[in-house]
Amino acid sequence: MLQNDPLRPTPHPTTTPASDHAARIAEICGVIHHGQHFLLTSHARPDGDSIGSQVAMALALEYLGKTSRIVNRDPVPLAYRDLPGVDRIDVAPAADGPCDALFVMECGDLSRPGVSGLEAYRVVNIDHHLGNTLYGHVNWFDTSAAACVEMVIDIIDALGVPLTHGIATAVYLGLVTDTGLFRHRGTSARSFAIARRCVEAGVEPSDMARQIFDANSLGKLRLMGAMLDGMTLHADGALAVLSLDDALMTTTGATSDDLDGLVNLPLSVKEIQVVLLFKLHEGAHRASVRSKGDINVRDVAARFGGGGHRNAAGLDVPGTDLVARQAVIDAVVEAIHAAS
Repeated sequence: MLQNDPLRPTPHPTTTPASDHAARIAEICGVIHHGQHFLLTSHARPDGDSIGSQVAMALALEYLGKTSRIVNRDPVPLAYRDLPGVDRIDVAPAADGPCDALFVMECGDLSRPGVSGLEAYRVVNIDHHLGNTLYGHVNWFDTSAAACVEMVIDIIDALGVPLTHGIATAVYLGLVTDTGLFRHRGTSARSFAIARRCVEAGVEPSDMARQIFDANSLGKLRLMGAMLDGMTLHADGALAVLSLDDALMTTTGATSDDLDGLVNLPLSVKEIQVVLLFKLHEGAHRASVRSKGDINVRDVAARFGGGGHRNAAGLDVPGTDLVARQAVIDAVVEAIHAAS
């Protein structure tokens, strides 16, 4: 931890011009150049972008001769575990030990990682989601980024670190997962330019696609079938509602590693504009929402204390009964009608 540091956040506006982005990058680089030991974390239930952002930054710090430790509350999804650098992630309930700064990737507030002890450190907050509370001592918030790795690679470039194969693999992981294979709104020329650089650094898109998207278990396949069999339609077929619980997972032989990506399945149907997946798993009742086009599910999630992207969001369901679920369904239907 930095000595004699006031640990006082210096907030910045939620929307910033390019010049301010450059200032934030320079500020982050200054933290790195003046420190030696760093911690990194991201949100609970990590996805490809959170993992890619942390690993890419850790590898860049290592290139500069710095030391780093990644601490996450939950394990890495099975499909990502063999990628370079992922083995350096520690799964732990708390962060401890001295460091010069803590990097928190794509978290709206400091409770989002679910790791205790984070408030003791000097925090660098790097995020691309609306609703960030600017809780860091250094805050860089860029909603124009389709994925957090788009911001991380800007930092890596500013540090003068080359795009090694390991860093490129981590960046590509975050890019293709958070853009939904470049299908989600927000994917930009910037996204494709970064993807090109990753390929030029040795990433094989076909190999990565197979590892990330074609590594399902038989249990996941059975879970998909059971969930689709129980799917209900609302709002004249524009909303598909899926459900799963621990009993269904036991019956199908699925595990928590098999939950990633399930919510996207019905979106392949032309008429379905939004998918709502209720998950009653290990005592927690959550909902994941995905949408097409102009249907804003981030605002729906925010009504229930959640958040995310315009077309991809999540929330904690306020209860486990049908009334609580119906309240969320009604809110999504409102969003569909508002966009029509």
